[in-house]
Amino acid sequence: MVALLLLIVSCEADQRESFPMPTATFPPPTKTPEATEAPPTVTLVSPTAISTQTPPPTAALTYTPHSPIKLAVPDQWRERTAKALDLLNQELDAQEWLLLASTEGADVSLVQGEGHIYVEDQPLVLAVPFTTEWEETTLENAEVILTEGHDLVTIMPWNEITHDQKALRIDGLFPTDPGYPLQQRWSLVTTPGFKSAAAELQNALQASKPASDAHLVAVGDVMLDRSLGFGIQQADIGYPFEEVSEYLKNADVTIGNLESALGDIGDPAPKRYRFRAPPEAANSLAQAGFDILSLANNHALDFGADGLLQGIELLNMQGILTSGAGADAHAAHKPAIIEVGDLSLAFLSYVHVPVEALSGFDTEDWTATADSPGLAWADPVLIQKDVSEAKRQSDLVIVLLHSGHEYVEAPSEPQITAAYAAIDAGAALVIGHHSHILQGIEFYNDGVIIYGTGNFAFEIDGDPQTALFHLWVDEDGVRQIEIQPAIIQFGGQPRLADESESAAILNQVYYLTNLLN
Repeated sequence: MVALLLLIVSCEADQRESFPMPTATFPPPTKTPEATEAPPTVTLVSPTAISTQTPPPTAALTYTPHSPIKLAVPDQWRERTAKALDLLNQELDAQEWLLLASTEGADVSLVQGEGHIYVEDQPLVLAVPFTTEWEETTLENAEVILTEGHDLVTIMPWNEITHDQKALRIDGLFPTDPGYPLQQRWSLVTTPGFKSAAAELQNALQASKPASDAHLVAVGDVMLDRSLGFGIQQADIGYPFEEVSEYLKNADVTIGNLESALGDIGDPAPKRYRFRAPPEAANSLAQAGFDILSLANNHALDFGADGLLQGIELLNMQGILTSGAGADAHAAHKPAIIEVGDLSLAFLSYVHVPVEALSGFDTEDWTATADSPGLAWADPVLIQKDVSEAKRQSDLVIVLLHSGHEYVEAPSEPQITAAYAAIDAGAALVIGHHSHILQGIEFYNDGVIIYGTGNFAFEIDGDPQTALFHLWVDEDGVRQIEIQPAIIQFGGQPRLADESESAAILNQVYYLTNLLN
């Protein structure tokens, strides 16, 4: 292994020219199973290096029990170390530890780089502002940036990146992917006689590791009527998503908006456009990897309350959760909760769309009541109440919002008001749809608002540009957003965008995002 000492400096103009800004390429994502003042040490790790790392054998106990062991850790490790020491203190005859502000005089120190006892490797990222038109670089270029710096790049641990930044992929690998080559090693070094104590601390530090990030994928409107529904009924269950399903299935949680009724019962509603996917579409959605679908939209009751309730039952039978609609107001406003490892995610869904111009149909008439089925209308007061209650039941609250004007890039006033209400009440993320086109992303207070995810699987006249929105979240909120461009083909089936198509889609979303921020 090669250890590089990093020095972060600004590059001169002629150096920057050697780093072209390539468009994004996205290999299939995989599920995912704190720096000091000194320059960080990065270890270039082979794909198997981390998995084969084993701690050294524990030395015999040579320190005197109950004499305080002086321990030095960097500031960003203090909270985690306190948890580790709490674990050790639960043991009978526990050893006393004394935390020091510096390594001077310490018996045991946690340091970057190689030491006596390995603790863990943490991904080190090359972070750029989110709207930078630069998605990845090569390992060769990354090594130069690590040693010489770059005026667009901040070098930091993965767990310190914020949602208004993004990590450059290295040779196509994301920081959470197996084999990602830039790793910051942390080890314990000891003075003679303290290896046994350090080994106990190593176990406690590893046991107190924070919960892993959850990888979410969010897409826009899914409408499995028309050609896509016909394909499903021809016994081709996988047809609608066959070109993108590997990306949907490999996320921890896959999220969409079902823009239709689902089933084969119910009376048609008095409106201009009515959509109903065949019952088999529930199987298609499950096979594609969807975990939760919003039903709070202007098509969920296209075939009445009976059609709505049948659709919910069919989806639930396939293991897909729904939110924003139900047998009564309580069900429509009840959060759907998904556990990802130690992380608990609560999903709420709402709709607020204008009255249909030609038919005069008003979606608000479908609002669920105490004793009738329907939808959760995006009343800001109710949103704040629901989010506050869901926050007490989960680590993160995510709101799915069907709102705005169709084919308008700018979010509408009700759309903004509802999204702000959700974030102000404690939601970490708002994911929007209804506009049928991509809209911008706003970083509001401590939350993220994706105003419009566009169409996704939908036979409709309109912009074929769309995207998969990859989001990494932890207990503190959204860690990272990555946009994977896609194209809706004739007939409504989505596929990944090619290089030239990707550049146009990314540039559009970044442009709209800059306007909002």
